[in-house]
This record gives sequence, structure tokens and C-alpha cells, in this order.
Amino acid sequence: MTDHLHYEQQYLDLVRHVWRHGSERIDRTGVGTRSILGATMRFSLADDAVPLLTTKRVYWKVAAREMLWFLTGDTNIRALVEQGVHIWTDWPLDAYRRATGDAIDRDAFEARIVEDEDFALRWGDLGPVYGAQWVNWPVYEPAGNGLYRKRAKGHDQIAELVENIRKTPQSRRLLFTGWNVAEVGKMALPPCHMTYQFHVSDGKLNGLLFQRSCDLGLGFAFNIFGLSMITRMLAQQCDLEPGEIVWQGGDVHLYLNHAELVEAQLLRAPQGAPKLRIQRRPPSIFDYRIEDFEVIDYAPQAHIAAPVAV
Repeated sequence: MTDHLHYEQQYLDLVRHVWRHGSERIDRTGVGTRSILGATMRFSLADDAVPLLTTKRVYWKVAAREMLWFLTGDTNIRALVEQGVHIWTDWPLDAYRRATGDAIDRDAFEARIVEDEDFALRWGDLGPVYGAQWVNWPVYEPAGNGLYRKRAKGHDQIAELVENIRKTPQSRRLLFTGWNVAEVGKMALPPCHMTYQFHVSDGKLNGLLFQRSCDLGLGFAFNIFGLSMITRMLAQQCDLEPGEIVWQGGDVHLYLNHAELVEAQLLRAPQGAPKLRIQRRPPSIFDYRIEDFEVIDYAPQAHIAAPVAV
């Protein structure tokens, strides 16, 4: 990315390339995509910069609440729904409809999730998705007679990462991942933003995300904000300055039913330079609250609605 270009231009260029040159594929959802393999973008976090898309409104607090939820290790949508976050509801809702034949709408389903704890326990769980792997990766110990039992508390990759950044900042093992091969089949959705790696240089923390599958039209905006957010949080906890973030996509795609979104967004010119600030330094990486985060100087163009493929 050259200095005179707006940081978002590389994203728009990638969208244009995928839309025009991606191979058409019938995907898991049946909707169909245009897809390429392999893409990289880099964004500076200097001076509180955050790569929020400006060519459409991104509801960054939804992404922030999701990231904080991941760090709790929770895998049930109830806590998200109570905060007005709906981005994970479609998967358990679809499972419920298939299992029961009940054509319940999303609002009614979420109301039951909030009001009925037993219903939430049965129908709101997503399986061992992101947070479960990040802070509670399963650990097994000998139980005798050649058998093993699962420990009540698994391995906390995030706590270990903070400790390792502080103690061994030159390590090439500063990472965490959600891709647990043994448990992928139990997850409502296998990890898309699957592996995060960090690099300390000249007193700055740089973050990299490898995303095996990227919905460029809808998901990317949340994923890049999440990478910015977790990199800033880790930097603060480890007495470092945020440096840059690197995003790497594996299967990078646009859904065929997102044509209106794509065409509308490509007609818009990016503008502005929003900033993300953390208002306080809590005792640990696990003690941040949504009130601790502030985005300023963000004046995006209008939201562009598009359907989510489940």
C-alpha cells in the first residue's frame, strides 16, 4: 500500500478483483461464491488508527462485544443476545427449526433464549467454538487402565500468550488458534479467523491473522476490527505500543447474492481516518468491558444490507 492511498483502497481493490476474476463455486451454503485463494493486506495502528471500513457503516460495537465474549470462553449465544448481538443466532436457530419443525422467527427464538435458561442450554450452544479453544483447549490426563479423562479446566492460550509476550518477546511462538482438529466436527461453524500470531519489534506489537475462509462482503469488516482490538489490548497489557496488523486470507470470497452490496460499495470512495482508543488499563486481558473502547472520527457512508449465508 503506497502512502498516498487511503488504507481502505486495498480492501476495495481486493473486492473488485474477487468479484471480477474469482472462480464461481457452489459452497457449503448452496448460495454460491466467487472465490480466490490467498490475499494479504497490511494496516498501521499508529496514532490510534483503526481500519474500519468507511464506504459502509460497520457496527464496531457488535464486533467488540463478540471479541470480549470470545475471551470469556462462553459458547452459548445467550450472553450475546442479552446485549443485542445477533450475529451468531442463525446457526442455532437453523438447528432448532430442523430438529423441531417449528418455523419460529428469529425474534421469538431469541426471546426464548433470554427468558428460558433450560431452553438456552439446549438450543443456544454453538459447540466448542472460538472462545472454548482460546481459553479452555481440552487437556486430557491418565485415568488408569489405559483410559484418559478430560480436565475440568483446559489450556488457556490467551493467558499463556500474554505471559510469553512479556517474558520472551522474540519468540516465534506468540500465537493462539481455534482450529482444534478433534473438535471441529462439534462446532456450529468451524473457525474462519483461525490463527493469530504476534511479533514484537522496536517496542511495538504487531499482529497477524490467518483466516482460512473470509466472507469479504460481510465478515471481513468485523474480523479486521477484531484483530485491531485484540492487538491493542495485548499491547497495553504487555507495555508495548501497537505497530501494524497483517491480514492473510485463504479462501477469500464474495457471495453471489451480494451483488448489490458489491456494486454499491465499489462506487463509493473511502474517506476519513477513524481512531480506536482504550479508556483504561484493566488488571488483565480478561477484564475489559465494552465501555473501555471508544471510536472517534468515524463518519462512514450509509449501511448496505446483505443476507448472511448459513
